[in-house]
Amino acid sequence: MSGHESSSLLSSLGLSVLERDWLSSNQVVFKACGEVSAAVVDSGYVRHAPMTLALLEHTLEGAVPGRLLNTHLHSDHCGGNHLLQAHYPGLQTWVPVGHWSAALQWDRSRLSYDAVGQACDRFAVHGALKPGDELELGEALWQVHAAPGHDMDAVMLFEPQTRTLIAGDALWEERLAIIFPELEGGPGFAATRATLDHIEHLAPRCVIPGHGAVFEDAATALARSRERLAAFERQPDWHTQHAARALLMFHLMEVQALPVPALKRWLMDTPLYRVMAKLSGHHDNQAMSQWGQALIGGLLAAGHVQQVGDQLTIAKP
Repeated sequence: MSGHESSSLLSSLGLSVLERDWLSSNQVVFKACGEVSAAVVDSGYVRHAPMTLALLEHTLEGAVPGRLLNTHLHSDHCGGNHLLQAHYPGLQTWVPVGHWSAALQWDRSRLSYDAVGQACDRFAVHGALKPGDELELGEALWQVHAAPGHDMDAVMLFEPQTRTLIAGDALWEERLAIIFPELEGGPGFAATRATLDHIEHLAPRCVIPGHGAVFEDAATALARSRERLAAFERQPDWHTQHAARALLMFHLMEVQALPVPALKRWLMDTPLYRVMAKLSGHHDNQAMSQWGQALIGGLLAAGHVQQVGDQLTIAKP
């Protein structure tokens, strides 16, 4: 399927994809259709919330969305929820059923924001997305499918007639998302493999990922994900290193620039970093700090960040 055909397919479903970056997830925007109100899937990171709102207003051309659906509750997918609810008072927000209780109570020990050192403003929840449910969105009926692995409670949305998949972070075209349960001692690798198998069974013709461009070649993306997953399974420490580097990069993308000592202090104050350091054999504060310095050095050597004096910034492409 060509890019033009993919665009025509999405248009026939009454949806638009707002491709963002790696700080904010993509948004999928459904136009209103008859009695079915406009809807949005995922809302990006809190720092980008005003831009998310502006993009939605432009895309919807003044229409008011009735529903906001979250594929999962990582901060880069739901950080705009609070602002969108404030701007659209009748907006109904639906989250995966596994997140329902924690989000309803705003239980920060069960939500991930404190653990990863990221911001997310509290938002109200009105409904739960359950695997097996069907939802009217745009011009079609979409199925809710479980997508454990990256997040054990994540869901995907699938339209079976056109075989279009809104994958969240379950499948990207080039990479594999961090498997957070493995950092917490859980069975994340096996769950991720099961989700990839489930996506293969669905045989999507068009995939809308949580990050990156819409793509059609699901088979190649699945093969790449399985290859990377197998490498993580063989060397779990590589997955831990990958996750720690990604945590660093996300924070630098958020703050734009930070002195090295401040970044190292932020790492030491971030609970997930300390967990990852211990998984990698760094148990005392000095060893954890040295590991953080080594991670920063690796990002510099790879050209992902640049340093002027003691100030770190994301390297220009």
